[in-house]
Amino acid sequence: MIKKEDIKEHMEVLGSDGQHVGTVDHMDGSGSIKLTKGDSKDGKHHLIPSDWVDRVDQHVHLKKSSQDAKAQWKSAA
Repeated sequence: MIKKEDIKEHMEVLGSDGQHVGTVDHMDGSGSIKLTKGDSKDGKHHLIPSDWVDRVDQHVHLKKSSQDAKAQWKSAA
């Protein structure tokens, strides 16, 4: 079980393929991880559900590949 408290600001988020998905901006109140807009191609924040997280060490590792995560994330206002 992943503890949401382990996910910190500025942690790198990696897909199951080890590729960069984004950087944590903060945990959103809905239990989603809000990614920074700085490394997003469209310049927007994106949200990924915390249930996509496989494990947390110095990075946030997802159960999905980076390509799948980017195809399924939600844009934030």
